[in-house]
Amino acid sequence: MELGKTRRTLARVAIAVLAATGVVAAFATIAPAPAPFAPDSPLVEALSIRTDALPAPLSYRREERFQRGDTLSGFLLRLGIADAHLERLKRVRALQQLRPGVLVAAEIGADGTPLYLNFLSGRDTLVRIGGPGEGFRASEERAQFEPRTVMKASVIRSSLFAASDAADIPDSVAMQLADVFGGDIDFHRDLRKGDRFAVVYEMQHFAGRPVRAGRVLAAEFTNQGKTFRAVYYNGGYYAPDGTNLRKAFLRSPLEFSRVTSGFGMRRHPLHKVWMAHQGIDYAAPVGTRVRAAGNGFVDFAGVKGGYGNVVILRHSGQYSTVYAHLSRIAVKRGERVEQNDTIGFVGQTGWATGPHLHYEFRIAGVARNPYSIAMPAGAPVAAQDLPSFQAQTGPLAAQLDLLANGDLAQLE
Repeated sequence: MELGKTRRTLARVAIAVLAATGVVAAFATIAPAPAPFAPDSPLVEALSIRTDALPAPLSYRREERFQRGDTLSGFLLRLGIADAHLERLKRVRALQQLRPGVLVAAEIGADGTPLYLNFLSGRDTLVRIGGPGEGFRASEERAQFEPRTVMKASVIRSSLFAASDAADIPDSVAMQLADVFGGDIDFHRDLRKGDRFAVVYEMQHFAGRPVRAGRVLAAEFTNQGKTFRAVYYNGGYYAPDGTNLRKAFLRSPLEFSRVTSGFGMRRHPLHKVWMAHQGIDYAAPVGTRVRAAGNGFVDFAGVKGGYGNVVILRHSGQYSTVYAHLSRIAVKRGERVEQNDTIGFVGQTGWATGPHLHYEFRIAGVARNPYSIAMPAGAPVAAQDLPSFQAQTGPLAAQLDLLANGDLAQLE
């Protein structure tokens, strides 16, 4: 007990002496902690590399896109091919297939000798041209494409094509949308700002690159607050319950145009008198494709008075359709046509003050307004096929739900 007190007393005396001499500051000061180690901090060191010690490549791969205005000689030089090989290459007939936008891949020797060139032709073949050792011979084989599914959505601000462009949707997909929903939506008159659509479609890839859009697999279109949905099954498009979306007749024989004269009374532009207009007039440039509104046979194809060049189709039942003022007729009398087949092209023949299509829809020989009557629908999915239909189209409907409920930006 006494020993403990003695030790405490000696300690107090020692501290007092140190304080008097200023040494206590050394005991009161806490040394700073060392800086934490940062493993992600970059460590830059200069390394000496002798470039002359690296072997020169024997060849290299080059890709160039043939552009509008390119000459064949200039393009081959841009690929890195030496002048000595240009004349022989220019005589290769396969290179005449090059069109603006075609991507050419080439293996080029260090001295500019082409070892091979290949590219996709417009016939979906892979063209390969060997080097001098192979005599610059060309060969072709069927290109193997890889289909990949793409999901996109957009909002109508001015037109379907403008909305498609804004979402980077190919024009061919937009035209398929108009065809799929053409029986329910008049894309000439019904579109409104704020309408929405979503689409699931195939994109064909080759060597990891997108080449072109394929078939629409599923789509949803909300027009003036009413939503339509379509899924692809067995060569056609159906609503989720199996109802056939393909109507027996298209609302319009033109894919995109504007109505200049409706059905009913009007002042005739040539005769200057009021008279009944028995059809719909669509303004369109000369040469615009005119399609058959429905399946049928060509009842008449030729010149008929004020109609000019005209095609009349006879359909099942009492239906017939008339296509007038054509610049050129693409069918012959008695020929069978399917809905959407090209039957002619817009013109200004007969009694026409400008290029347009005059279209009539007749029932039992009487002209009717195609926009005011209910069009008959195609056959639905057969009852025995419904389980298969639902199993195949269920995932497509789920993708449309994902587009409708999710943030598209997070899907890409």
